[in-house]
Amino acid sequence: MMNITIVGAGRMGEIYAQIVAQHPTARIHTIASRSMGSATALTDQYGGYPSDDISQAIADGGSDAVIICSPTSTHLEYISLAAKAGKPILCEKPVDLSIERVLACQSVLAENPVTFAVGFNRRFDPAIDHLRQRVQRGDIGRLNMLLLTSRDPGPPPLEYLRHCGGYFCDSTIHDIDLACWITGELPLEVYTAATCMVDTAIGELGDADTAMTTLRMPSGLLVHINNSRRAVYGFDQRIEAFGDGGMLQTLNHTEQTVQHFSAASTHSQPPLQHFFLERYAESFRREVDDFIKAVQHGTDPCAGLEDGLNALKIARTCQASFELGRNLPFAD
Repeated sequence: MMNITIVGAGRMGEIYAQIVAQHPTARIHTIASRSMGSATALTDQYGGYPSDDISQAIADGGSDAVIICSPTSTHLEYISLAAKAGKPILCEKPVDLSIERVLACQSVLAENPVTFAVGFNRRFDPAIDHLRQRVQRGDIGRLNMLLLTSRDPGPPPLEYLRHCGGYFCDSTIHDIDLACWITGELPLEVYTAATCMVDTAIGELGDADTAMTTLRMPSGLLVHINNSRRAVYGFDQRIEAFGDGGMLQTLNHTEQTVQHFSAASTHSQPPLQHFFLERYAESFRREVDDFIKAVQHGTDPCAGLEDGLNALKIARTCQASFELGRNLPFAD
C-alpha cells in the first residue's frame, strides 16, 4: 500500500484526497497545508494526518510519494523538497508560470532523479485517449487538421484571474498539451488572436477571455484551438481530428443522455455538464492511477516535466503573439 502526502488543501487538494482515499493500492498519509483548519477538514473526511508543517510532511519517512496541488508559486519549493527526499511527485499544472523556474525544477530533478508526473488530466479522459490512439494507429490516414474547442460556462472570479498567469497559461495550456500529445509534434509557428467579449474587467487586467490559436506543425498539419470564458449552454469540450481518410470527433457530455422528440421539437437534449469537475472526473482518477502504477512498476508517467515545459513555452508564445498581433516562430 502506497502512502501518499498531499500538499494543498484547496479545491484540487480535495479532488486528490477523494481519489487517493478510494484507490485500491494507495492511501493518504498526510494532508499538508499552511491552513491547519483546511487540512483537518479533509483528513476528517478522507483519512490521514493533518499538518501545517509542509516541509516536515514531505520529508516524513512514512510517506512514499507526494502530490503537489498547492498554489503554483510554491511548486518549485515543494518539488525541491520532495525530490531531495527521494519522493516520487505528481504536480498539478502548470509546474510554474516562469520558464526559468521550470528549468530550475528540471535541474533539481536531474540531480535527484525521482518519478515526476505533471497533472495534464485531460490526457486521461477516455474519449480523448481513444481518439489519440486511433489517430496514431492511422484510422483516418494522414492527419490534416486538429480542431480543439474549449469553452467554460463562465469566467472565474477576478481575484483568481489576477494571479493565474493569464488565459493562455491557465486554460489554453490544456489544449496546447493535447494538441502536441495527439499529433506527436511541437509547432513551428504560432498565431493567436484574442479579445474580451465576456467581461471588460478581464481586459483591464491585460488578459483576454476569447481566443483563437493556430499552430503550424512540422508535418504540415494545422491545429486550431478556440477558447472562451463563457458558454451559456455549459462546459463545451470538443475535439475533431480530420485526415485524408476520414474524421474522428469527441462529443460533449450532457447531464444525462435521454433525448426528447415531440410535436414541438425533433431533437431536445438536456444541458451540458457545467463544470470541469463533472466533465473530467474520470480523467483525474485515471491520472492518479497512472502515477501510482508508474511508481510501483518503475515506468514513465504519461505526462512528465518536459511536457509541462513545452506546453508552458507554447502558451507564452501564444501570449506574445496576441500582444504583438503577428505570427511567431516557436523554438523548443
